[in-house]
Amino acid sequence: MIGRCLDSLLEGTLPGELDIIVVPNGCTDDTAAIARTRRDVRVIELAEAGKALALNTGDAAATTFPRVYLDADVVLTRGALGELADSLEAGAPQVLAAMPRRSLVTTGRTLPVRAYYAINSRMPVFDDALFGRGTMVLSEAGRARFGTFPDQMADDLFLDSLFSSAEKRQSPTATAFVQTPVRTRDLIRTLARVRAGNVRLRATHTGIRETKRSSWLRDVVLPRPRLIPAAVFYVGITLIAAVRRAGSVRAAGAATTPPADRLRPSGRSLNHPPCCFGIQAPKPLGCHFLAASACSVGMSSASSAA
Repeated sequence: MIGRCLDSLLEGTLPGELDIIVVPNGCTDDTAAIARTRRDVRVIELAEAGKALALNTGDAAATTFPRVYLDADVVLTRGALGELADSLEAGAPQVLAAMPRRSLVTTGRTLPVRAYYAINSRMPVFDDALFGRGTMVLSEAGRARFGTFPDQMADDLFLDSLFSSAEKRQSPTATAFVQTPVRTRDLIRTLARVRAGNVRLRATHTGIRETKRSSWLRDVVLPRPRLIPAAVFYVGITLIAAVRRAGSVRAAGAATTPPADRLRPSGRSLNHPPCCFGIQAPKPLGCHFLAASACSVGMSSASSAA
């Protein structure tokens, strides 16, 4: 997936126009090798796993703004980086964070997965949320809101909590294509893991967005009765994931590091630690774009305030 992600960023750019940082950490796959085949890419390999470590390592190498944090499984539309930077500039000084529209890729997924996202994709919580789309853009003033990324899995929910709705802006033209889990059991595992991470984040930080548990019914299904069949799958998957999440939190205790196994688009489990990477900015725009993400598919698309 990292190849497609990088290719979507480089498309239509001139050599030297982008400066891309890739931070594989604890990887045993070919993430670093693939990244090195692309132009305008710097690779910083780490022996230790952990998404926060990769984010902070890439962040430390970053020098200019705005800064973009991008998940490895996300493919952006051509020119999206410039459009996101324009959104920040147009809203300055009030707007400190920007994000693209999200388009969830559900082709080839099982019926329950497609049904789940038929509800999830219409949830109003994503209208002004930095999470759930795998792409977050911060201005220099926005980045000054925090020191380093905490050792938590829910980095997008953490960033979202730092800004009010008025301080965030969604680009009307840039789109992020976010991969969803292929199989139902992969979706359940991903949801359980992400929600366990959200619980841990709320236990250690204040001001985290709370879940509106009836929103799926009030804001999505009741106005659209045709979605009732999809809602049956949504509720069932959500309940199963909640049970697994509760067990995960009890087993982890006070631990904040999520399990190392991740999911590929095929749904196969990875037995090695997550790989993270980062992206820097179009130089003609005077920007610096940094990104970091686990090499997993479905995590960012399953992220929510739940």
